[in-house]
Amino acid sequence: METNKQIPAYAGMYEFKMPKLGESITEATIITWFKNVGDTIEEDEMFFEVATDKVDSEVPSTISGVVEELLYKSNDIIKIGEVIAIIKTNGTISKSKKETKKVKTSSKAYTNKVSLDSKDAKRSSLPLGEMSEEQRGHFFSPLIISIAKEQHISFEELARIPVTGNKCRLRKSDVMQYVKEGRPYKFSQPTTTHDPTAYRIPQLKFDLGKGKIVKMDRMRQMIADHMVYSKHTSPHVTSYVEADLTELVNWRNENKISFQEKYGEKLTFTPLFVEAVAKAIKDFPNINASVDGSNIIVKEDINIGIATALPNGNLIVPVVRNVDKKNLKEIAKKVNELVEKARNNKLKSDDIKGGTFTISNVGTFGSVMGTPIINQPEVAILAMGIIKKRAEVIETKKGDEIAIRSMMYLSLSFDHRAVDGFLGGSFLRRIADYLEQFDTKIKI
Repeated sequence: METNKQIPAYAGMYEFKMPKLGESITEATIITWFKNVGDTIEEDEMFFEVATDKVDSEVPSTISGVVEELLYKSNDIIKIGEVIAIIKTNGTISKSKKETKKVKTSSKAYTNKVSLDSKDAKRSSLPLGEMSEEQRGHFFSPLIISIAKEQHISFEELARIPVTGNKCRLRKSDVMQYVKEGRPYKFSQPTTTHDPTAYRIPQLKFDLGKGKIVKMDRMRQMIADHMVYSKHTSPHVTSYVEADLTELVNWRNENKISFQEKYGEKLTFTPLFVEAVAKAIKDFPNINASVDGSNIIVKEDINIGIATALPNGNLIVPVVRNVDKKNLKEIAKKVNELVEKARNNKLKSDDIKGGTFTISNVGTFGSVMGTPIINQPEVAILAMGIIKKRAEVIETKKGDEIAIRSMMYLSLSFDHRAVDGFLGGSFLRRIADYLEQFDTKIKI
């Protein structure tokens, strides 16, 4: 993480800016301030916690002093490089109240936050298109604009979406809920009064029952939004194959101890699966893609995401980059590193960026098979069930015989906009072939 360039202490006041948090990240959300106005803070002491996508990070102070002003509140979305706080140092020169106020005003304007009267600053359940001009505020962050572009939602339509954010700020969850409801205001025109004859999505009242209420944490809410968005965006089709992993299982059992002794890395099944998937992607590159409107973008890099369970029960997808250019030892090392970082909540934003294909080992939890939801903006995801021994009929030189084999189901969910049944089925079968035909002569 990059830190702010320190201003000399004699300046009296230090403008603390939102630091760069990772490649391609343009904004972040403050979760918690660890210091309040008037508190003393030391250099390298944790100042606040910030969230970007699925990764939370604690940001330390780059200077010692007294917190003079906090320009943003928790849950505010802030652009990288924006001044977010003023720290008074031991210097003798300080900014006037007027100058400090200007800093705050310019910061707010830069993030497109428009101040409303107190009577209008309350959260509204009305679409922005049904508010008066005085009540209306267009707060479209880069994330919202990106989602709108993917969904072909105009600015006029964005202005009609019901908002729940502070000071009528449109949030990602607002847009996702609106899309889930079928975009009821897609063809409506802005009005100043409620039209009782206008079509609305039926507000069905379900009996949700009674019981313990567990509030979703921030990550669970983001996962929920992502999953709903994926199901709404991509027409999911799932194909299944069965693979005989007996030879691969035997090889791994025979070599896992020597592998760890030689390379200092555990040899789980995951690196073997990742390697097979990368080979299959090279054979069927169109599966390594994303959809942009009427265009299909076939990715050059093969970056495989691995769905990993966190200690709190949530899931995250760290990414192994350029898998096709790594050998088994290098893949195993990277997989082990990412899994360890995930379990200890030490993943960085760059660790979960840039995936082009995702695998999910549902067999870890004892599942025979699964129907995974595509990790947007990818076009396919692979689920691998538990490796289970059972009696199978196999062909031998003596004819058909019954033998105990290690079998596993593989399932591929794919986006039917970009992947047809032939491509999806052929790709899935090729993965199974690579696993079944694993070269057991490989020396550790």
